[in-house]
Amino acid sequence: MRANDRQDIEKGPVLAPKLGESDATPNEQIRDHENLTGKFKNFLQSFERRLLAYNLEARGIQRVEPDERHDLKSLGYMQIAIMWFSINLAANNITLGMLGPAIFHLGFLDSVLCSVLGMLVGCLAVAYTATFGPRSGNRTMIFARYTMGWYPVKIVVLLNIIVLLGYALIDCVIAGQILSFVSTNNMSIAVGIVIVAIIAWVVTSFGYQMFHYYERYAWLPQLVVLSILAGVAGPKFDVSSTSEGDPRTVIGNRISFFSLSLAAAITYGGGAADYLVYYPERTPRWKIFGITMIGLSFSFTFAFMLGIGLASGTHTDETFHSAYNVSQGALIVEGYRPLGSFGSFCSVVVALGLIANLVPPTYSSGIDFQILGRYLERVPRVVWNTIGVVIYTVCALAGRDHLAAIFTNFLALMGYWVSIWIAITLEEHLLFRRNNERAWRWDIWNRSEQLPLGIAAIVAFLVGWVGAILCMAQVWYIGPVAALVGEYGADMGNYVGFAWAAITFPPLRWWELKRFGR
Repeated sequence: MRANDRQDIEKGPVLAPKLGESDATPNEQIRDHENLTGKFKNFLQSFERRLLAYNLEARGIQRVEPDERHDLKSLGYMQIAIMWFSINLAANNITLGMLGPAIFHLGFLDSVLCSVLGMLVGCLAVAYTATFGPRSGNRTMIFARYTMGWYPVKIVVLLNIIVLLGYALIDCVIAGQILSFVSTNNMSIAVGIVIVAIIAWVVTSFGYQMFHYYERYAWLPQLVVLSILAGVAGPKFDVSSTSEGDPRTVIGNRISFFSLSLAAAITYGGGAADYLVYYPERTPRWKIFGITMIGLSFSFTFAFMLGIGLASGTHTDETFHSAYNVSQGALIVEGYRPLGSFGSFCSVVVALGLIANLVPPTYSSGIDFQILGRYLERVPRVVWNTIGVVIYTVCALAGRDHLAAIFTNFLALMGYWVSIWIAITLEEHLLFRRNNERAWRWDIWNRSEQLPLGIAAIVAFLVGWVGAILCMAQVWYIGPVAALVGEYGADMGNYVGFAWAAITFPPLRWWELKRFGR
């Protein structure tokens, strides 16, 4: 594809949408308001033209029309698999795998089965959501308007922004831990956090094209150094370890780790379509689904098993145990210790590899901020990207000493809303639109009067949350239903939230259609 064509596709509409008018404003105030509005519009247009001059993507939430899409030959299906593989082959998923033996006291085999099976369930939702990128040309949270309605969707968008920035926070902390331990504490964790955040900001500021280009190659050094880690540290893995606790507690811990692994995967569902909106409209859905599943599951499985192996070694190897007490990132560095300076180099590559996982949430958060309001839509995506980077960098600096708590308290909790939203979306798609492509009308993405009111969706969403709260098991709160299983409870929030929303939505949606016709 020619450079000029690429720029035309990426820039999107430059003009900001029109402001609404006030009915009771005096003529003088109208003129002042129009002058102020005109200056603001001129400033934004000038800023966006400057972005385009530097080949930065200026398009925000505007739909990518069918005639603006890339030729499939210039991207290809392999790019989808590589993108997801590259995103997930990162140290944050290694540290998540560590939680099976270290926090939930599960044996090696139990940890592997729970993490991999939980991840596969979560990936099904991500692959399903990803298929709507080429079909609609709309970003994921714009697509959510078709199920949640114009105003209720803002709640979902806020939750998604929290998830995106939370994952970015975790990536920054892990990278900072690794870089600090490699430098024998000559570099603080804070400096490492700032380094990876700045690099991620640069990549995402250039937009979609740079995003895909970076992910196309980021996986290779990660695969090499992580394979080396598996070979060097593998002899210290305690693959014969068994789960600890009475039978009911072990069952509860299995369910909770399964849920945590599911949450780590399913939260990509809030942004999966964002990265495929430039693919042709007629791209086969089954291919998008299947290739997404392949890219996600392979990378997750490798990273989880590596983390589980490292954590299992803390039970039998004193150096592993001491390193884990410092931080989870330190345990990764300790695995490379027999390689000396080359091991330190590999650790640095692992730390910088987290940028590949940091780029997607940074990019998607910049888009999602625009969906919260028409005034916010006027602010270019790159500005919101920058704000998002500042937010998660500051939070990472504040929470850098509490990574395990952030993982166990945050990730599982944030997976609940995605499970509930997926239940509503599936039923809207299969029951009420009957898998009919023409029923979606993708061109009305910004017409609030033609989108669903969202009454049924928001009620079902809240009911699903009630079920999730009753069945959640976190360090700071265990729901009454979850508390019935074992000493520490069993986190069943994802499944109960999904089920309650799925039961509630159909009758309410039928009433909404009959009463309001949309």
